[in-house]
Amino acid sequence: MTGLSQIERAAVTHVGAQSMLAQVERWAAVNSGTRNLTGLAQVAAMLVEAFGVLPGEIALVAGDTAESVGADGAVAVLDHGKHLHLVVRPEAPIQLLLTGHMDTVYPIDHAFQMLTWLDEGTLGGPGVADMKSGLAVMLAALSAVEASPLADRIGYEVVINSDEETGSFSSTRLIADAARGKIAALTYEPALPDGTLAGARGGTGNFSIVVTGKSAHAGRNPDEGRNAIVAASDLAVRLFALRSPTLAVNPARIEGGGPNNVVPDHAVLRINFRPQDHAEIHRAQAALDRITAEVATLHDVHIAVHGSFNRPPKPIDPGAAKLFTLVKECGAALGLDIAWRATGGVCDGNTIAACGIPVVDTMGARGGAIHSPQEFLIVASLAERAALSALTILRIAEKGAL
Repeated sequence: MTGLSQIERAAVTHVGAQSMLAQVERWAAVNSGTRNLTGLAQVAAMLVEAFGVLPGEIALVAGDTAESVGADGAVAVLDHGKHLHLVVRPEAPIQLLLTGHMDTVYPIDHAFQMLTWLDEGTLGGPGVADMKSGLAVMLAALSAVEASPLADRIGYEVVINSDEETGSFSSTRLIADAARGKIAALTYEPALPDGTLAGARGGTGNFSIVVTGKSAHAGRNPDEGRNAIVAASDLAVRLFALRSPTLAVNPARIEGGGPNNVVPDHAVLRINFRPQDHAEIHRAQAALDRITAEVATLHDVHIAVHGSFNRPPKPIDPGAAKLFTLVKECGAALGLDIAWRATGGVCDGNTIAACGIPVVDTMGARGGAIHSPQEFLIVASLAERAALSALTILRIAEKGAL
């Protein structure tokens, strides 16, 4: 470590004394798939206890309602777990936002439930990288900041949501409200195994398109029917043709149909768009409106579109570039070579950036194979990344700006 002040060295030492691994093991041992409300409640209670050591007001909040379109086309309100919200020193001159999520992609009946040591420095298990370790890193960094003489200069909000893995539909407004007025934000998605961070991100849009046709006998009077499967397939092909180097389009599933001798009167097309810039969002939305109208007329069916472009692209604008540079400088002081690269993935960092707040959204521990039964955490990176966060926060406080 080079170029660290006495205050900064004390923060790094403080981080090293935190029991991050024990926290990760405890939190990851409880299944907290997004739809497992019981497991989420258990993890939320543990997080309230853990983050309750920080000053300020902590609460579990319900968030907004969100909808789901079933295979039958019916729209239902989804239940979500509560989101943790902590507010510390809102009157302080430096205001930051830190976010993470407590949910994982592994439902209660998924085969991947156990923690396993892959070697003496690598822990495998559901959510160990994405992102139970990130939450431990965040808490350790904030604990080090609280032990610093600079603490009174720093105010912050923490949002740990329960629905990030399914799009943050219940928590987006909470995150956007918390971002208001902040100098910068840090989000604790995992870094890549070599420590590389995510830089620019594309956006995403998820849609469920319900097609209602008319049933008829497939042999006696097929022309009196209106085939919803054919219409949905036509939609999928036309929308897939929109893809470009800056817009990925993925028709993922068509649900519906029935017996072979019945013209199907119902289908649901699930489709995902990945725009790299706002111009592609506008192009895709306009094309979606136009194509659904054309297909509805051509096939004489009714089409209802549910969904939205819920996470806008996250470019590296001048503010984000300053924050990335600061993180790189802090990494260098700790002997870390911090790099970043663009990615097609999305996270709550997209939402924060859309609010005009500079954000680095992969401040979590190093790990990999996320969203798979091979997910792993590089344990040595817990202290490493917590020190990086603590130093970044303290230097923002020292400078009073990015």
